[in-house]
Amino acid sequence: MKLVRRKKGQALVEFAIILPVIMLLLMGILQFGMMLNSYLEVQNAAREGARTGIVGSTDTGIRNQITAISPGLDSRNMTISINPVENQRKSGDTLTIKITYSYQMTVPIISNFFSRPIQLNAQTSMRVE
Repeated sequence: MKLVRRKKGQALVEFAIILPVIMLLLMGILQFGMMLNSYLEVQNAAREGARTGIVGSTDTGIRNQITAISPGLDSRNMTISINPVENQRKSGDTLTIKITYSYQMTVPIISNFFSRPIQLNAQTSMRVE
């Protein structure tokens, strides 16, 4: 009878030892998934901004489209670069949209390891029609 009780206690101690490692691993997977989602949103926003710009939209229209297409991103943490500017664009030129987004870790355990934001970059180039 004593042997059975000791094995139950041993399993509890082993679980208590491995639980923090499992939680750290799960939190890391969760944070990585959230960061990957933000990166895909930045890429999609750059692509949609370029599509808007090649049909003759203004720089303000491009910026508004990028902000509207990415509701999950904080526009205050986003830098949008448009080259060439609207008064220098002509048919046949290459329009390049570059977006830099400062992603701040949000999962409590993981955010302790990364105090500075991570820069997510996306760039799309398309020919102006």
